[in-house]
Amino acid sequence: MKLTRRILMGAAAAGFLLSGTAAMAQTELTFWSWRQEDKAFYQDIIKKFQAAEPGITVKFETYAPENYQTILSTALAAGRGPDVIQVRAYGNLETIATPGYLLALDKQNVPELANFPEAALAAETLRSDGKVYAVPFAMQAQLVVYNKKIFKDNGLNPPKTWDEMMALAQALKAKNINPFSNGTATAWQNETIVGGLLSSMLGKDFEADIVSGEANFTDPRFVSALAKLKDISQYFAPNFTGVDYPSSQQLFVAGRAAMFAGGSYEVANFKNQNPTLDLGVFPAPIMKAGDQALIATYYDGGYAVNAKSEKKDAALKFVRFLATPEYGTAFTNTLKNLSPIKGIKIEDPITQDVAKLAENSMSYLMLVRFRYQEPSGSVLLQSNVQKMLAGQQTPEQAAAEINKGIATYYKPFQK
Repeated sequence: MKLTRRILMGAAAAGFLLSGTAAMAQTELTFWSWRQEDKAFYQDIIKKFQAAEPGITVKFETYAPENYQTILSTALAAGRGPDVIQVRAYGNLETIATPGYLLALDKQNVPELANFPEAALAAETLRSDGKVYAVPFAMQAQLVVYNKKIFKDNGLNPPKTWDEMMALAQALKAKNINPFSNGTATAWQNETIVGGLLSSMLGKDFEADIVSGEANFTDPRFVSALAKLKDISQYFAPNFTGVDYPSSQQLFVAGRAAMFAGGSYEVANFKNQNPTLDLGVFPAPIMKAGDQALIATYYDGGYAVNAKSEKKDAALKFVRFLATPEYGTAFTNTLKNLSPIKGIKIEDPITQDVAKLAENSMSYLMLVRFRYQEPSGSVLLQSNVQKMLAGQQTPEQAAAEINKGIATYYKPFQK
């Protein structure tokens, strides 16, 4: 009997030790993001990952978008920061990849990179070494989101040409309906407005000429487009120069404006805030029949692994999970954002429309081409368009200032 008791006690002690070992073997990853509005989605995805990988837990933390890059850079520079990082793309990626803060990814440690088009991987590639540092998470588009009910109630159809857009805006204003909810007080919104309204007018040839140096931003095509933007700004939100980004969103969500020039990423947010909204999208208007209607597209960022993480193997498992078609399908259909992962199934009609429009696109020019050096093309565009729409500059002056800043480092403009 005593022997039996000893065996049972020994077994219990062994079980306790094994239980403790199992608990100690549990790996907790930290995962940072600026996408506060997507928190519920990521928490659900994390539950699915944890069910598939019972030895790993993920703690998801979000930060305000305007402070995220600074908070992240400070933590990484101090040798800290999260294990898995949602990073931005292009120039913003380079600021944290160049110092060696991120783990290089390849088809050995992340075979799922094969699921992505080359253009998506290029957005997450460091130019100096040609290595990929993040798994891309979204392709975004700048276009016009519109309230279908307001259009239907007023017998209106989405405009195809610029003249149709101006006439439509005038017709709405005559009925005391705000044509656009956009304001310009938040500087970065001015860049999204340019992308949403002027892409077709500028066109792929203009982009090619800018990249090659055959043209610069004093080109008549760019100056003329800025002048058209100034013309249509009379149909923005009342006192638009004082209307910030959240206020412009709320005006549209409340059904008090017919259109919002901005990102495809707005659709899910608008619908979450007001599920009764019936929304549609259309591309920037063309100048004349026969021109190609375009939207401006870019890759929004990716998921990276901290090079100094002590849990790289677990972090890579999570990043690989975020690179699967199953994840891409959930991301696309839940958040109404286009995942660049091949083989996804799009269920949402508006997202299907965005995907169709994206077949004819130009780059979201300043972000894709001119955010690598200072002064950033985005900052130059945002600030000078803001001044122009406030009446402090002419289109010619705004274009000249933008060009002057970029020419300080962009050699094709220095001919």
